[in-house]
Amino acid sequence: MATFVLLLNYVRPLTEVDALISQHKAFLDAHYEAGHFLLSGRKEPRTGGVILARAESKAAIEAIVQQDPFAIAGVAQYEIVEFVPTMSATELRTFLS
Repeated sequence: MATFVLLLNYVRPLTEVDALISQHKAFLDAHYEAGHFLLSGRKEPRTGGVILARAESKAAIEAIVQQDPFAIAGVAQYEIVEFVPTMSATELRTFLS
């Protein structure tokens, strides 16, 4: 499994983002349930969000983020950063490669 930081950047007004929040949350819930998403939240100030994710490959995570209603509607763009975890807090050691 590969590990990723997904950085969402809003590119449309917050009113357009807010109109899609319930669909975006359903997307997040589905991928938490599938084991892809580990941690997520909004940026402060509210210019986007951050997701810590795992998937088989970068292609797999790219396919996942294309399903996000934010991406489909063009209100947010994703930056995908793959990284290899080598150190962690004790409670996160299961994610070390």
